[in-house]
Amino acid sequence: MIKAEEVYKIGTFNKPHGVRGELQFTFSDDIFDQVEAEYVVCLLNGIYVPFFLEEYRFRTDTTALVKLEGIDTAEQARPLTNTEVYFPYRLAEQAHASSEEQFVTWHYFVGFEARTTNGITLGAITAIDDTTVNVLFVIDHAGKELLIPAAEDFITDVDTHHKTLVLNLPEGLLDIDHAPSADE
Repeated sequence: MIKAEEVYKIGTFNKPHGVRGELQFTFSDDIFDQVEAEYVVCLLNGIYVPFFLEEYRFRTDTTALVKLEGIDTAEQARPLTNTEVYFPYRLAEQAHASSEEQFVTWHYFVGFEARTTNGITLGAITAIDDTTVNVLFVIDHAGKELLIPAAEDFITDVDTHHKTLVLNLPEGLLDIDHAPSADE
């Protein structure tokens, strides 16, 4: 049985495409292509279910058409409309181990706890904001949204087993987020 802590979200199946059972897939992470994955995982009725990839082709840098094994008609694909798609951490870690890069993708860190090198717990990384050139970690800091630049230079340690990320942040970065507003 696949557990929530074993996977992370990489996108969403949209609507069926054509009559062969293909699905439009909007993704935030193309890890499924980087490691030549055999399957992706979908959350259906509270259960994480693997779906084996028969084939896929990219339409843009964030969308693909995906054909899943056993899904051969638009009617069979329709129940997967708007279904969240996940990828196993262990497969992403295998890509990490064989890669010269420090990590494969920023989205891999969603769900990790962020801490600073001087022991401050920032909170859980809830999302990645990559809508601009400067990618940001979106962190839930005691119910308040904290935005920290996602930069390799800031990362000092990654503990995949405990899902923690240690950051060495420039002096004053956290002070900016805690500065009093004009209303205070």
